[in-house]
Amino acid sequence: MDETKDTNMSRRKVVRAAAVASAGLVIDPALRAVAYAQGSDKPEKEEVRIGFIPLTDCASVVMASVLGFDKKYGVKIVPTKEASWAGVRDKLVNGELDMAHVLYGLIYGVHLGVGGPKKDMAVLMTINNNGQGLTLSKKLADKGAVNIESLAKLMAAEKREYTFAQTFPTGTHAMWLYYWMASAGINPFKDAKVITVPPPQMVANMRVGNMDGFSVGEPWNHRAIIDGIGVTAATSQDVWKDHPEKVLGTTGEFVKKHPNTARAVIMAVLEASRWIDASLQNKNKMAETIADKSYVNTSVDAINQRILGRYQDGMGKTWDDPNHMKFFADGAVNYPYLSDGMWFLTQHKRWGLLKEHPDYLAVAKQINQTAIYKQAADAMTISVPKSDMRSSKLIDGVVWDGKEPAKYADGFKVRASAA
Repeated sequence: MDETKDTNMSRRKVVRAAAVASAGLVIDPALRAVAYAQGSDKPEKEEVRIGFIPLTDCASVVMASVLGFDKKYGVKIVPTKEASWAGVRDKLVNGELDMAHVLYGLIYGVHLGVGGPKKDMAVLMTINNNGQGLTLSKKLADKGAVNIESLAKLMAAEKREYTFAQTFPTGTHAMWLYYWMASAGINPFKDAKVITVPPPQMVANMRVGNMDGFSVGEPWNHRAIIDGIGVTAATSQDVWKDHPEKVLGTTGEFVKKHPNTARAVIMAVLEASRWIDASLQNKNKMAETIADKSYVNTSVDAINQRILGRYQDGMGKTWDDPNHMKFFADGAVNYPYLSDGMWFLTQHKRWGLLKEHPDYLAVAKQINQTAIYKQAADAMTISVPKSDMRSSKLIDGVVWDGKEPAKYADGFKVRASAA
């Protein structure tokens, strides 16, 4: 009897939530979650394979699964550990993965056919801001190259082939590396050799002398310091404060077929993002969880310092960085701004990855799923910005605001055409 009573109450709760939601009324977020999970907005696909690379910023996807936030919204997230960004790309394109924790610029590159096979892609939400790094080898540091100015000075004085690594040609880490180098007059294509290395392999490659520096996400910059083989010359937030980094990415086809699933996963990852940023205790718990070999496979101390904003450069300097990796920040992190996506296109054009100017705004509107994100955020009473554009000043003092993208892309003194 009790079981029947509970079932009937649960059904009434669902019907009530769905009815109120369809009427456009404000309701309790928990009731709204029930409506999305079981009512008219029930996810079309309930088990969702989400690829991730062993990096600290895979945390919100992992924790959404570990803490059961996915089940609350009617889906089961299956986190799938991948070896490289190229592997993530291929599995997204061929449908082996439904979604991925993925580089912003990778999604844009694939959509335009410059980052592998051309396929319509989608960005559901931004996963994190900040928290990547630019590491130089201890050998360079011993010669005085400890920041971009001293690196430029050393490269000018000691002529040889300098090798730097990024993680994917159209990805975020490549763009941070190129922008950072160019801010000091170094042309990454003319003055250096750039190679592609998967994130977990960066430290091992630097240890055997395969590179002079690399651009990668945490914890691999801090790992290089712990292992005594590298120093932090800059953070990605030095290049662009509160920059977009990883996104929850999928194909355009998946969103069209499974809009309810897409929204449910956004909600689960948003809830995990909010949980992570809620307290130091939660961040430490997250670090302990994702350090496991199933996820990042490193020591907890390689993760838990920088997620709290506690930085050291490997040369005796320590500091607290308020602009460390953020997953939520009251929702400010997660909105898929059109201007963020457009910025990656401007850099792809700057470095010759795109031969012609695309229709920057039209491409961003195709990829960034602002409508579905707004539905998810509204259901969780998370605020969204008034504009799809935002303004930022980068390391070279140039302001990016989404306006006149072609002029912006062509306005850099150091670019591929100047190589």
